[in-house]
Amino acid sequence: MSDTDSPMIEVEHLTRRYGRKVAVRDVSFTVPRGEIAGLLGPNGAGKSTILRILSCFMPGTAGTVRVAGLDVAREATEVRRRIGYMPENNPLHLDLRVREYLKFRARLKGLRGRRGRARADTVLEECGLTEVARQIIGTLSKGYRQRVGLADALIHEPELIILDEPTIGLDPHQIRAFRQLIRDLGEAHTILLSSHILHEVEMISHRVLILKDGEIVVSGTPDELRRHMAGGGQVVAEIQAEQAALEAGLRELDGLGECVLTPLSDGYWQCQLSPRATVDLRPALYELVVRKNWPLRELALRRHSLEDVFIHLTENREETEGWE
Repeated sequence: MSDTDSPMIEVEHLTRRYGRKVAVRDVSFTVPRGEIAGLLGPNGAGKSTILRILSCFMPGTAGTVRVAGLDVAREATEVRRRIGYMPENNPLHLDLRVREYLKFRARLKGLRGRRGRARADTVLEECGLTEVARQIIGTLSKGYRQRVGLADALIHEPELIILDEPTIGLDPHQIRAFRQLIRDLGEAHTILLSSHILHEVEMISHRVLILKDGEIVVSGTPDELRRHMAGGGQVVAEIQAEQAALEAGLRELDGLGECVLTPLSDGYWQCQLSPRATVDLRPALYELVVRKNWPLRELALRRHSLEDVFIHLTENREETEGWE
């Protein structure tokens, strides 16, 4: 298999210990080339440890990690050339001007003279920094500093970009702009990012891996993870009926798990129905309403969000049973 045919990231049975503490336990996953993958998990789940091992900042205790077909333990120098890494605490020289800093970083990464200057100009444009190129980094907003850190990660044209909490500390407008920037970069790079902002990961990632206690409890596309949730999604309906008759009718529905009734005005009830299995309750509920001649004001399916999946998996160990 050639380098271009292999996945960008291959992690096999990775374990990392700090003394007696096991930070990462027997983790295996792959990320194909050209994908944006999100790494999620509560604090202490092992996200940053995995990113640092991938970036050759620290070794694993056991297991194999390859980037672009290269072993990070045996071929670290070549792996570093393939990776652009932006850590959570983005270290910048605050007393340098933006373009001056990027030219300096280009030289450190082996890009000298005309090529280094050309790459600095390219990443200034890609990251929306042209208008602040002559500004001192210490005077920039948090959002612009994050862009400088990303430009630094891109300066040597890496195949893989690794971003650890890239939107931390940004306001909603800055997060939206940064999210679009990551999307655009995903057209030419493989990206692995960790984040606590589940909505952001859901909107930009092709693949999501959820960690708990140093182990991957589930991985897949956001849609696949939502489908793995127990049930096909909560059905919400507003029905006009007598409470006793409504409760008796709803008990007839095959596959109904939980049911919550909330009184509304004009004799209507809001019905929140959760299935026991992956089934859509709407057809059976509609048939019941027609048969009983009950007025129906709303019938909708509320699909699980990535946040629902995350809470379901990381809240209690017992809740992960039945997941692949």
